[in-house]
Amino acid sequence: MKKIYLLCVCSVFLMMSLSRAWAQKNKSPKFKVIVMAEMGDRHRPYVDAALAWLEGEAKTKNFTVDHIENAEKINDAFLSQYQLFIQLNYPPYMWSDSAKASFERYINEGRGGWIGFHHATLLGEFDGYAMWPWFHQFMGSIRFKNYIATFVSATANVEDKKHPVMKNIPAKFFIEKEEFYTYDASPRPNVHVLASVDESTYAPNSDVKMGDHPIVWTNTKVKARNVYIFMGHDPVLFNSKDYKTLFSNAIAWASQK
Repeated sequence: MKKIYLLCVCSVFLMMSLSRAWAQKNKSPKFKVIVMAEMGDRHRPYVDAALAWLEGEAKTKNFTVDHIENAEKINDAFLSQYQLFIQLNYPPYMWSDSAKASFERYINEGRGGWIGFHHATLLGEFDGYAMWPWFHQFMGSIRFKNYIATFVSATANVEDKKHPVMKNIPAKFFIEKEEFYTYDASPRPNVHVLASVDESTYAPNSDVKMGDHPIVWTNTKVKARNVYIFMGHDPVLFNSKDYKTLFSNAIAWASQK
């Protein structure tokens, strides 16, 4: 009798476990993410690391990730499938006029959220492309000026500790390796700055500095939740708990309306 009882109990627990596993497997994703990633030689190692990390996050946090390598598919119908657009190291040029128009509507009308990294502020005239005026304003009316080609480590300061994107990020966090851009002006007057880099902590030191140097910010003048995170060149960033927390926080916040 005791054996039968134990067998029944074990069967119940097994069925409960299988039911939970089945429910988890068939649960609808919370949201869908489209990632536009530049797959060129210089940025390929970072992009590969980021996509692998994103796949892990998607499984853990129950969302889906698709990715494209250029702007050819971008139109209103395509973007309507996604609640979050991640511009993963892709510049604000090489977009068709129709793709630009659809993206502008997506952001201006709050159809979905946006996270941009690194190359998204390569604003100016590059490779024969004119600067995109709307994107120029979206990023705080800045123009690319210079960069630290030799790379440096640095300490960043959190400026808005209460913003959800900065949750569980220490007041000062370390960036192991980056080629910090400088711009013709600080975006601060036109955006809400969440973090900035302390240029006095560059190691090795560099003469490529701009003084007030925001590196994480959001533009509150558009309806879409959006955040720009400058760091995004080297895969070593994914060895940093703070960087992964920043990325994860940005996804959680920007994917919601």
